[in-house]
Amino acid sequence: MKKTTLLDTATTPDGKPLSLFSHDTDRIIRVGGIELMSTRQHHSEERLGELACEGLAAVRAPRVLIGGLGMSFTLRAVLRMLPDDGQVTVAELIPAVVRWNRDPALGLGADCLADERVTIFQGDVAECLREEAGRYDAVILDVDNGTSALTARGNDRLYQATGVGQVRRALGPGGCAAYWSAHDDPAFVELLEASGFEVAVERVRPHAKARGGSSHFLFLAHVASGGQRR
Repeated sequence: MKKTTLLDTATTPDGKPLSLFSHDTDRIIRVGGIELMSTRQHHSEERLGELACEGLAAVRAPRVLIGGLGMSFTLRAVLRMLPDDGQVTVAELIPAVVRWNRDPALGLGADCLADERVTIFQGDVAECLREEAGRYDAVILDVDNGTSALTARGNDRLYQATGVGQVRRALGPGGCAAYWSAHDDPAFVELLEASGFEVAVERVRPHAKARGGSSHFLFLAHVASGGQRR
């Protein structure tokens, strides 16, 4: 049996232990002993980035905001979708997560973070959402295990009317807000619709080739075009 090795530890804003492990060639991040993400299953994170950025390859200088760096799977997918003049801001609360991704030896996101289109914002994604209205063509939020399974207590506001309103204001015409969740949430879909979004829900397997087992849910909230994008 292959050994699981602790590589590094940190602390979340709520004071929970955050740990990075290796198991053979895989990397695993756990919060409070519970697996948050791993390199073994990342298909839904990649699809989140792909679906949020559909059509942006034809948009002049599109701007994307990602809340939560994770293991860079969503960021990597976004970079594949964007033209050379695109810009991606990644908001990450925990410095250790950025440090792990920057380390080439860990095989996570060092190449992505070196991309000239990428800016790392060390802080709360809500601060980026308070910038100028209509700034972003896509806002992607993957900071928790879902709309109620929160990594940090303060994140609950992102899934309430005020937070959804901030996301709506931050998007330009035709923009997309994309939320990752480990579970379905019809009440959250209703909130998105009540906030003026057109909503689609995608059910995605954690593994691209999986035919059974659990699914993750992607909530894709679109702003009506109402004019030309920048």
